[in-house]
Amino acid sequence: MSSSDAYAHSQNLGSVGKGRDGGLTKRRTTQDHEPESGITPGGSDGAFRDVLSKDHARRGKPPLHFADMDSQERLDKTEEIGLPKYRVRQLANHYFQHHDADVSGFSDFPVSAREQAQEIFFPQLIHEVTRQVADGGATVKTLWQLFDGARIESVLMRYPNRATLCISSQVGCGMGCPFCATGKLGLTRNMSAGEIVEQVRVAADALERGEIAGGPGRLSNVVFMGMGEPMGNYKAVMKAVREISSMPPEGFGISARNITVSTVGVVPGIKKLTNEGIPVRLAVSLHAPSDKLRDELVPMNRRFNTTQVLDAAHDYYVASKRRVSIEYALMRGINDQAEHATLLAKRLNHYGDDWAHVNPIPLNPIEGSRWTASKPEDERRFLDILHSHGITATLRDTRGSDIDGACGQLAAKNVLPS
Repeated sequence: MSSSDAYAHSQNLGSVGKGRDGGLTKRRTTQDHEPESGITPGGSDGAFRDVLSKDHARRGKPPLHFADMDSQERLDKTEEIGLPKYRVRQLANHYFQHHDADVSGFSDFPVSAREQAQEIFFPQLIHEVTRQVADGGATVKTLWQLFDGARIESVLMRYPNRATLCISSQVGCGMGCPFCATGKLGLTRNMSAGEIVEQVRVAADALERGEIAGGPGRLSNVVFMGMGEPMGNYKAVMKAVREISSMPPEGFGISARNITVSTVGVVPGIKKLTNEGIPVRLAVSLHAPSDKLRDELVPMNRRFNTTQVLDAAHDYYVASKRRVSIEYALMRGINDQAEHATLLAKRLNHYGDDWAHVNPIPLNPIEGSRWTASKPEDERRFLDILHSHGITATLRDTRGSDIDGACGQLAAKNVLPS
C-alpha cells in the first residue's frame, strides 16, 4: 500500500485510452504499448524519482473495457457490430446497476450478439488467484491476477453500519516508503480505469449475493488506499472515481463523499483534485511533523516538503469544505514521542481552523523490517496530546493484520488457503 494509509475503520474517511485503436482487428503500434510510468508530475529528475520494480518494462495496455470507454466510444463500438444505440444503455444498466458483466445472461440482449458484445465490452481484466478471510469472515483480502500476469490486492471490510472496499490503483508502488510492504515492491505499471473499477464491481456483487459474513448488503465506501500512489495514476483514478460515484446507468451510485483518495503528498495531484469539484475525501499520509524526519520516512518529501503538502491539503479543505484526513503511522521511538505529537498539533493549528482529522495508525509489521509498532502507552499519549491542542484525532482500528491485509502490508503474495 503505497500511501501506507490505514483503510481500516474508514468511516472517517493510467491514463485511459491514449493510442487505443478503434478497430476490432487492427494491431496496436509499439507506441501504444508504452506504459505510463506513474512518475509524479513535475518531471522524472530532481529530488525524487519513482522506485521501479525489476519487472517494470514495456508492457501492452490492458484490453479496452466498457469502463474505459467514454460514451462516444461505446456508441462507436456498438455501431461496429451492427447494434442500435440504445443497446449501450442496456449494457450500462447491467454493468453499473446490477454489477453484472456476463452478457450471456442478459435476457434483454439479442442472443446472436452476446458473444461479440462480451468480447468487445467486457473482457476479463482481473482474475481471482486466492482469497483470505479474517475477522470472522468480515474482512476478505483478494489477490487478483491481471492480463499481463501482474498481481494486485483489494480488501473488503464489513462493519455493522457500512461496507468498505480498499482498492489498488497501481501494480506495486514507486514511492519507496521504507516501512511499507508495497513500497518495497517498486512500481511495475499503472492500472487502467477498467482494472480499478472492476475491483469495485466484483465486491459490490459479492456483497449483494451475501458472500460476505453478515448476509446480503451494499457496498457503501471505497478507499484508494491499496497498492499504488493514486496521484501517480491520476487520469485513470479520476475516471474510476466518476464511474464509482455517478448514478446508474453512468456509475455505481456510491456517494463521492464516501470515496477517499489518498496520497503521500503529491502536491500537483492534490491541486488537480481541488479543481475537480468532486467532494471526495482527501487523505494525506504525513507520518512525520518535520521535514528532517519525513525525508527519511516518505522519500516524496524531498520533492514536496511538509509545508507544501499541508498548504495544498488545506487549500483542498477550503475549496471542498471537507475535512482532510491526516494519516500517521506510529513507529516505536521514531515518530511517536511527545515532541512529535506537539509539533504535529502546532503545524495543523497554524491554519487556524478545524480542517484536519488525524488518524494515528499502529504500524503493522512487515517481514524483515526494522520498523515496529509503538507501545500502547505511547499511542495513548500521542492521542492525548493532539486532543489537548484541540486536534480532532482517532486511533485507527486495524483490520486484517493477520492476513497481511492491513496498513502497509499489501505485497501481492500468493498464499495458498489453509
